Amino acid sequence: MGMNHLILALVPLSCLFSFSTSTSTSTPPSYSYHYSFSHSSSSAPSAAFNAHFSKSSGTRMDQTFNKLPTLPTNNVDPGLQQICKDTDHPVECISNIVPFLGHSKFVAEPVSVLKLEIQAMDNKVKEAIDKATKLMQDQSTQKLTASCLETCLDSYKSILDSDKRVLDALSLHDVYQVSMELSSNIENVQTCEDAFLEANIKSPNIQMDSVIRKMISNTLAIGVDKVHF
Repeated sequence: MGMNHLILALVPLSCLFSFSTSTSTSTPPSYSYHYSFSHSSSSAPSAAFNAHFSKSSGTRMDQTFNKLPTLPTNNVDPGLQQICKDTDHPVECISNIVPFLGHSKFVAEPVSVLKLEIQAMDNKVKEAIDKATKLMQDQSTQKLTASCLETCLDSYKSILDSDKRVLDALSLHDVYQVSMELSSNIENVQTCEDAFLEANIKSPNIQMDSVIRKMISNTLAIGVDKVHF
């Protein structure tokens, strides 16, 4: 009889432990990729990273998209906002694409959005090439600056080459190649930045490079997280 009481006492206790374990091991939220261009070697997520991808990030994203009424996005497929919402720079993601839409109705899906983001990025990279070339030809440009710009020119051209291979890979439904080429753009833009960092001088293309970095981050997030064949 004493043994029966002991068993009855243990059963609810085990249920309690089971319930406690199940509630403490709930499935963690799924986060999109975050690509950092900082020189920090720390592998721990930054406070900004945690805040950006916290469970309350939905509110943060809604606040971000409140900036969008200044853009002509009324006729844009809602899917575009949904795709861009999961990138690190959602406002830039949409603003980069809107100029290419014209008056035609655009049905957003990951591949078409990625192609337009790449087109926008290539245009910006070509602007950077033109500016760097003119600065290098300017007699007033210091030799050290010109040398760094030459490194950047190579990096810019490598980005254009990688983007062309991305488009080819998309036509072949080669997701692995898409990911590899988009990832290589991180190294390309970093090589340009490192040239000026090591020379301890400020890049005359710093603002344009910042825009390109955001574009690379967005294309990589879309290409890796969204494109599936």
